[in-house]
Amino acid sequence: MKYVAYYRVSTAKQGKSGLGLEAQKETVRAFVEKEGELIGEYVEVQSGRKDNREELWKAIRVAKNEGARIVIARLDRFSRKVSFISGIMDQGVSLVIAEMPHATEFQLHIFAALAQEERRLISERTKAALAQAKKRGVRLGTNGAVLAVSRKSHFEKTRETYRSLVPHWQCFSLSALANYLNLMGIKTLYGRKFFPSSAKRYFIN
Repeated sequence: MKYVAYYRVSTAKQGKSGLGLEAQKETVRAFVEKEGELIGEYVEVQSGRKDNREELWKAIRVAKNEGARIVIARLDRFSRKVSFISGIMDQGVSLVIAEMPHATEFQLHIFAALAQEERRLISERTKAALAQAKKRGVRLGTNGAVLAVSRKSHFEKTRETYRSLVPHWQCFSLSALANYLNLMGIKTLYGRKFFPSSAKRYFIN
């Protein structure tokens, strides 16, 4: 199978320094080495909030002409917008996530929806926390406790989401729970695989 790799970094500084980019390349290349042939790599310097992806369209054209699949390291490096991901899938190009290569299109839509909702909740809670702090006379930008409250609230909501994805999670041992989450392609809030310690943090603590 032929693959065309697509990588995205948010800023030109990240692109020049390799921050985040090298990790994406390493993940993609390790996957393709076992699965087929890498015929092209495209790097986009663009915020994930924007959809005008020139390099992505180049990658799609090559994939269509060569009968290849688009491979990306992680879904959040691609987009967190359901509409954007759906639009790309509608182009008739197969999309593969190197970190969860067996995920179906239906699962990718679910993961994207979760990521999109998390982004919305983070924004809403941060704004609300800052507004309340301002009313109390807190000098914004100087008090880390304000953001800490917002992050804690967001984590609690994320924990509820994860629990809803695993019916009867209480019946699993921590090791079995971590293995199940990894098998389903579910990542932690920071896009990492689960271990017993992280499973405990997200489901029990």
